[in-house]
Amino acid sequence: MSTPEDRLEKLGLNLPQPTKLPKGLVLPFDFVNIRGNRLLFSGHPKSAVDGSLSGPFGTVGADLTTEQAYREAREVALTVLANIKAEIGELSRITGWLRVFGMVTSAPGYSEQHVVVNGFSDLVIEIFGQDIGRHARSAIGVSGLPLGFAMEIEGEVLIAT
Repeated sequence: MSTPEDRLEKLGLNLPQPTKLPKGLVLPFDFVNIRGNRLLFSGHPKSAVDGSLSGPFGTVGADLTTEQAYREAREVALTVLANIKAEIGELSRITGWLRVFGMVTSAPGYSEQHVVVNGFSDLVIEIFGQDIGRHARSAIGVSGLPLGFAMEIEGEVLIAT
């Protein structure tokens, strides 16, 4: 039986290093919060290979197209997986994806936030399969996000304890 890590490799995808905050940026919360068999992950942008924050930045519908933002949402999923893996060791400990909430910095009148966040959801289902990967989800447009991010995605998974 293949693991999520095996499926990532088969897809030719690599996880970045866990997220590293820029010097001077202090957050009063953790990116990953475990409570029993529930793992909640805070709003994540994308990280570069070295774990540094790398966006995406800007406004979807003005600075980024829907297709570009979809691809960026897939990268956000890899960042989330890297941070979860750093906390729990193996992604196969995830027994179910419960909820995903995507916030997309949107140009006035832009209404394809759901398509953008599909990038995240589609990759989760590719890696974990329908049984474990299916989840409830919302996607909303916002006028701005911290540090100028074009999107942030948060959610909750169940883990084996």
